[in-house]
Amino acid sequence: MDRSLRSHVILLLLLLALGYSFILMAEITWRYRFFELDASFLQIKQTEIRNVPWYKYVFYAHVSTAILTLFAGFTQFNTRFLQRFPLWHRRLGYLYILTILFFAAPSGILMGIYANGGPGAQIAFVLLGILWWFFTLKAFFTAKSKDFKAHQKFMYRSFALTCSALTLRYWKVILVYFFEPNPMDLYQVIAWLGWIPNLILIEIFISHKFRETVPLRTI
Repeated sequence: MDRSLRSHVILLLLLLALGYSFILMAEITWRYRFFELDASFLQIKQTEIRNVPWYKYVFYAHVSTAILTLFAGFTQFNTRFLQRFPLWHRRLGYLYILTILFFAAPSGILMGIYANGGPGAQIAFVLLGILWWFFTLKAFFTAKSKDFKAHQKFMYRSFALTCSALTLRYWKVILVYFFEPNPMDLYQVIAWLGWIPNLILIEIFISHKFRETVPLRTI
């Protein structure tokens, strides 16, 4: 298989994986369509529902906007889409950035304070939300200053953390299948495992994609 065909196959597999992941998140989001206070995940958050007046509002703000960040984010890294539909690329980019900055990341940080699994998991989710907000803000300002290389790098980092909503659930399935851990122990692990490998992989990708060639010195 030549390099061109191999790259197309890899791209196709990646798109299929992303498409399946988006459908999965859409199905999860659909469970909360009636804004019930005991739907799905909220069944184990009844203490917070009773004792933290704002928790239910923050939760539904996060659930209803996180799906938008995935959809908008998927469109931002396709060169053909950018070239053919630059206006839509810009509009969806604004949707992605503003949704994260004003809704998805702040609500995620607040939810992280009450995350299952104790202080270790809570620190992990709060830190995830802070980095997600920061990388997205940097992506916005670097685009405004027309530093598009830096903009791309921060968008990659931001979207890597956006995808933690997916990788966290995949890790959960894998760990439960192979190890059957205690639920609270599981939260402590996936709280970190859901996003740190994403950042490591995206930094490796960035270092290769934006590697600068150093000219040979002449004697």
